[in-house]
Amino acid sequence: MMIYKTDEQVELMRKSARLVSKTLAEVAKILKPGIDTLSIDKMIGEFIHDHKAVPSFLNYQGSYPFNSCISVNDVVVHGFPTKKELKEGDIVSVDIGVILNDWHGDHAYTFAIGDPGPEVMQLIQVTKESLYKGIEKAVAGNRVGDIGFAIWEYTEKNHGYGVVRDLVGHGLGRNMHEAPQVPNYGKRGSGSKLKEGLTLAIEPMINMGTREVFTDKDGWTVRTKDGKPSVHFEHDVCVKKGTADILSDYSIIEKVEEENENLFTMADRDAFAKASASKGIS
Repeated sequence: MMIYKTDEQVELMRKSARLVSKTLAEVAKILKPGIDTLSIDKMIGEFIHDHKAVPSFLNYQGSYPFNSCISVNDVVVHGFPTKKELKEGDIVSVDIGVILNDWHGDHAYTFAIGDPGPEVMQLIQVTKESLYKGIEKAVAGNRVGDIGFAIWEYTEKNHGYGVVRDLVGHGLGRNMHEAPQVPNYGKRGSGSKLKEGLTLAIEPMINMGTREVFTDKDGWTVRTKDGKPSVHFEHDVCVKKGTADILSDYSIIEKVEEENENLFTMADRDAFAKASASKGIS
């Protein structure tokens, strides 16, 4: 059963979502070669508690042992933080959930530490753009399949990437996972009808190669079957008439990302390409 939220409840969810965004911005401040993901996870837990909230991933289903999911390179989602140090060229997806005033926020962002190369940067760019393609369809009167089709068309049909089928987005509210499921593929005009007040976590998980994945022996870590990179972006969204209301805020993450010289962004890639062209380098 889909649960529709009042305007007042949506504003409470916005506060939860914005706390996740602020936490991801804190991650963006400290990401660099040589840092280990376990220390990042510890910071995440402390930051959330300092803001009077609870990390919703910790002890999820009675077994997830960390405050966050930190997925590196070929890990699609649910990566365990470890003592292994990050290095130049790694891509790092950080997925965080919080409970603030009984309401959940849950979203993710993928960072590049140093230059991972043009192919990986394109995967990051296309996946992020596909998130907004999906959000454009999260309006009253459309259907869930319209969201999935928009993401699939942009990533798999137009760019040849693998759209993960085994994992999907979801409804969000007082529970971290509510109806409906929101696949990143589908048929236009299919699935549940979208109505105002429905809150969703839309989250394309896009692989450079095959869409096939497998789960490690830890029961959580999901990897690409061919070992190629995967990228994950996620926003919290409320369905409205005409234009969806994005509750989370990437702008505060992107600002810090651009200020951290250890992180490589699309602006860095474009500046490098422009400089190379002016020097006649191909």
